[in-house]
Amino acid sequence: MQENHLFEYAIIRIVPRVEREEFLNVGVIIYCKSQKFLKTVFSLNEPRLLSLYPDIDINEIRLHLNAFQQISNGNAEAGPIASLDLASRFRWLTAKRSTVLQTSPVHPGLCKNAEETLMQLHEKLVLC
Repeated sequence: MQENHLFEYAIIRIVPRVEREEFLNVGVIIYCKSQKFLKTVFSLNEPRLLSLYPDIDINEIRLHLNAFQQISNGNAEAGPIASLDLASRFRWLTAKRSTVLQTSPVHPGLCKNAEETLMQLHEKLVLC
């Protein structure tokens, strides 16, 4: 029988006008220490985003989302943060910010497979 593993996740949000606190969920980041797993997945629905916020810079948003992904993956080209251990990268990526790209509070859960859980959360919290 496969055991359950504790994981933590946060939803990645686009917050075009920080002062209004309106946001659009675009991705999920998940960390599971016991499975040595940290990964970010995102889907940017450009027509939807532009219909809500016509002045937003899609290229800038895509650059920031790609940076999240590169840091999660530990890609050395992403800078010194990417060289930190998994837990430190997760904590850095999910730290409170007042920028266009933010994360929700961190939520815990139990899973058997972190990759499958990431995809399920992405489907449920971003794509639906």
